[in-house]
Amino acid sequence: MFTILVGLICGALFGSGMIISGMVDPAKVIAFLNISGDWDPSLMFVMGGALAVFTPIYHLLIKKRSNALNGEKLSWASNKQIDATLITGSAIFGIGWGLAGFCPGPVMASLGGGSSTIMMFLASMLIGMTAAKYYLRGAFPLPFLGRYKNSIPSQASK
Repeated sequence: MFTILVGLICGALFGSGMIISGMVDPAKVIAFLNISGDWDPSLMFVMGGALAVFTPIYHLLIKKRSNALNGEKLSWASNKQIDATLITGSAIFGIGWGLAGFCPGPVMASLGGGSSTIMMFLASMLIGMTAAKYYLRGAFPLPFLGRYKNSIPSQASK
């Protein structure tokens, strides 16, 4: 029950913060990303404010913990390698973000509005995530990269 309560509180804070800050407005996001045109730096202050709140909390409370508030084990990323797959994935994410003005967090926060654009973006995002999962399993190659060499095992083989 505590896990559900923590999730509800965190989700409510995240969603309301996204909507209040304007991060769910694709026009505002695209204006922020358009540094060579009519640039709107306001989202930089949203991100800076979020970091100003998160950074001390992380160093004082989270980093010292071995378990999350809900009791689950915290696991830190073990792969810190910057390789072609990371760069390509980042570029694909950036292209999608720049073209649509959406990234996953704001899309989730916008679901309550019932916009067909949001619903189509979410469906497309889920298709892309599924395709990426199969790429990481070595199922098909990507242009310029070929097949993923360190393929992860499928759920069936675990």
